[in-house]
Amino acid sequence: MSDTDTNNDWRESTIDSAQAQEHPETALEVAKITMLRQSIDNVDMAIIALLAERFKYTTQVGALKARAGFAPADYKREEYQIERLHRLAVDAGLDPDIAEIYREFVVTEAKKRHQRIADAGGDPGVLDVFA
Repeated sequence: MSDTDTNNDWRESTIDSAQAQEHPETALEVAKITMLRQSIDNVDMAIIALLAERFKYTTQVGALKARAGFAPADYKREEYQIERLHRLAVDAGLDPDIAEIYREFVVTEAKKRHQRIADAGGDPGVLDVFA
C-alpha cells in the first residue's frame, strides 16, 4: 500500500490543526468541518431532548393502556406510523429506511415500557433509562 493510499483511507484520517496552519486551503476546510460539527452536535442535542419528550408521552399512554386493560402493542397504530413516517421521510429528503430504523427503535422501546407499566399494575415508576 502506498503512502497516498494510506492518506486517502478514511479510517486513518484525522483533522490536524497543525497541518491546517501550514496549508491555508486545508485551514479553510478544517474551519468548515468544525462549524458543521457544531451544527451536528446541536442537532444531536435536540434529537435527544425530543426523544426524552416523546418517551414522556408514550409513558403516559402506557399507563393509560395498563389501567384500561389494553395490550402494550397497538398494531393498527404501528401500521399508521409506518406509512406516516415513510411519507415524512420522503418529504424531508431522508432515506425512508432511516425513518424505519427510527420507528422500529421507538416502537420497540415504547412496547417494552408499556409492558413494564402493565406488569407494575399501571404504575410507570421511573422509566427514563434505556431498557
